[in-house]
Amino acid sequence: MIRKTRLFTPGPTPLLPAAQFAMAAADIHHRTAEFRALYERVLGQLKTFVGTKNDVLLLASSGTGAMEAAVSNLTSPGDRVLVLTAGKFGERWEALAKAFGCAVDVVSAPYGETFAAEQIKAALKAETKAVFVQATESSTAVRHDVAGIAKLLKSAGSEALLVVDAITGLGTTKLDVDGWGVDVIIGGSQKAVMIPPGLAYLSLSDRAWKAAETSKNPRYYFDLRKERKNAQKGESSYTPAVALIAALGASLDWIAAQGGGDLAAGRDALVENAETCAAMTRAAVQALGLRLFGPGPYAAAATAVLPPEGVDSGVVVKELKSRFAAIVTNGQGDMKGKLFRIAHIGLFDYMDTIGILGALEQVAAVRLKLPGFAWGKAVAAAQQVYAERTGVQTAELVHA
Repeated sequence: MIRKTRLFTPGPTPLLPAAQFAMAAADIHHRTAEFRALYERVLGQLKTFVGTKNDVLLLASSGTGAMEAAVSNLTSPGDRVLVLTAGKFGERWEALAKAFGCAVDVVSAPYGETFAAEQIKAALKAETKAVFVQATESSTAVRHDVAGIAKLLKSAGSEALLVVDAITGLGTTKLDVDGWGVDVIIGGSQKAVMIPPGLAYLSLSDRAWKAAETSKNPRYYFDLRKERKNAQKGESSYTPAVALIAALGASLDWIAAQGGGDLAAGRDALVENAETCAAMTRAAVQALGLRLFGPGPYAAAATAVLPPEGVDSGVVVKELKSRFAAIVTNGQGDMKGKLFRIAHIGLFDYMDTIGILGALEQVAAVRLKLPGFAWGKAVAAAQQVYAERTGVQTAELVHA
């Protein structure tokens, strides 16, 4: 049979066709009224998509560029910060903070787990300048309790800024940025907004902007004060990724259409879609006799699955690619060979989910030879979850 390549990775994610068309037509010079109108519109849409009243800035970089900008713009050498880490991207916060001379305290949880409130409270100090965390740790497919962390900081009377990498969280997780008191939130283009890598976006609270004014760390390209000043004129500080910005506008229009023209409603529909695809996948892999990685709470951005005892997870990754051109991801770092991840961010739907689960059944039967295997177990479990989440009762199906 022919094979059609499909991405099931937590970034880059499948591209939205409307965004691809917009990129192809984006023959615009960035210092023109035409581009300024596009730029201002997209920045306004991003505020709604993120769910904040604060300005949102765009950077021509990967999400890590915005993470670096958050550290360099908010801290000074010697500032004490707290990093909450339970995976590869939490470790990135730690490395960034150390690179800019911060005194770094760390609360760590084992891969596949999250942090206890008591751990965070014990690690907070009066002088803690900022707390850095992921909304979802895509290397382990675990969801962190951003609302709980924000509440803890308030109850402890901490003045620390809460900085959240939501690169895989936005569009897959319900986030009340302003209501919870998140000071910085970061997103990336190759995730839920369904366009290629190359853009990062972030918003800062008033408290964060005050910190940016007094920070002594060096910054040039990632000087957020300069970027904000230029954005108010409909411009970027340096040459922007014009085609990607046009694609982002098309994607945000498409998301709004999913909510009947309401971008916030469309974003919520995108989140619910990810939650449903993730719940279907978790039920399916467990029905096959496979185990989820870690005790949760599980993210909707991706599902991390343990291979059978004694099997390298790369076997599953390679089989899905070679037989079905389905691209899933292996574990990262120390977890390589120990888990595989199936993503649900952005342009994944019911049909995609059923398809990858059907392919996984083929791999389970032919390559893994799972004990007690029966055709249709995984797909049936996913179907049941879908029916329950979309309000279709089993009785209605039986008597239809």
